[in-house]
Amino acid sequence: MTWKMPAETAPHERIWMAFPRPGVTLGAPGEEAEGGYAAWTAVAHAIMEFEPVTMVVDPVERDRARRMLSSQIELVEAPLDDFWMRDFGPTFVFDESGTLGAVDWTFNGWGAQKWASWENDREIGRFVAGLADAELVSSTLVNEGGAIHVDGEGTVIVTETVQLDPGRNPYADKLRVELELERTIGATQVIWLPRGLTRDYEEFGTRGHVDMIAAIPSPGTLVLHQQQNPEHPDFEVCRGLRSFLEGTRDAAAREWTIVDLPAPETLTDDEGYVDWNYVNHLVVNDGVIACGYGEEKADARARDLLAEVYPGRTVVTVDAREILARGGGIHCITQQQPVWSEARA
Repeated sequence: MTWKMPAETAPHERIWMAFPRPGVTLGAPGEEAEGGYAAWTAVAHAIMEFEPVTMVVDPVERDRARRMLSSQIELVEAPLDDFWMRDFGPTFVFDESGTLGAVDWTFNGWGAQKWASWENDREIGRFVAGLADAELVSSTLVNEGGAIHVDGEGTVIVTETVQLDPGRNPYADKLRVELELERTIGATQVIWLPRGLTRDYEEFGTRGHVDMIAAIPSPGTLVLHQQQNPEHPDFEVCRGLRSFLEGTRDAAAREWTIVDLPAPETLTDDEGYVDWNYVNHLVVNDGVIACGYGEEKADARARDLLAEVYPGRTVVTVDAREILARGGGIHCITQQQPVWSEARA
């Protein structure tokens, strides 16, 4: 049996999310925590205008979720540690006959981070797979959904500091990872980025998730985060990554058409240099949910660029500052369940 992960632009059955619950990621009770609840809710409501949303809710947040979320959003209950569905949820795939599969990566809190717990989150892949009536594709590779980007034609982009992280896969090498990515998601061309954004290597970072750096809106095209200010450490990081990617090819041996997606102007927050970017967006049926940062000019520029690379889709901006402050973006808190299409296969 051959499994293959469709491009994120393929039609979706629904989007899966997880509702925030108390813990180190959410922050202190009161105004800080409320900002997290509100941000996740706003993203869910934006997606709901394009396709169904199913929200996994920890039992301790049952009442709040019912109060804050539209009745059109399906709620299912399961214990949670955190609420980054892209990372601990399943990656959906199809076989050649259209059977839906769900890759259940091994999850260990982004490389066994000292602050993280994952006893509950590591079970969510199987839980969601069961609800989706998908065939379980178990994997011993420690990996997260935000650590891979595919074009649906065999190309996958990963990062050396994630899949080869000693805290994740201490005995892995590139070949072993590539063979597992071929078995689970149908990858025939693995592109290894050398690193991720600067902030991603701080205490609450993922150590280099690709979905903060690049996206593939269509085969042969890359949307790449661009930090334009030389004062930001990611100025040099982005230049280096662009140069690296210019020397790579996709599974069809095409050179990349690279579209630079400039960062907003804000350089720092209370914790240091920000990793604000527009690459961490979610493609939905007929639309794109984009991160917004309260910068009217930059947010509008990003909308226009995303509309160009995703023709025919409506781009909607949702304020993502509360999400980025917790370590990720809109792509990180969502996971698409695709619909089979024989024409696409």
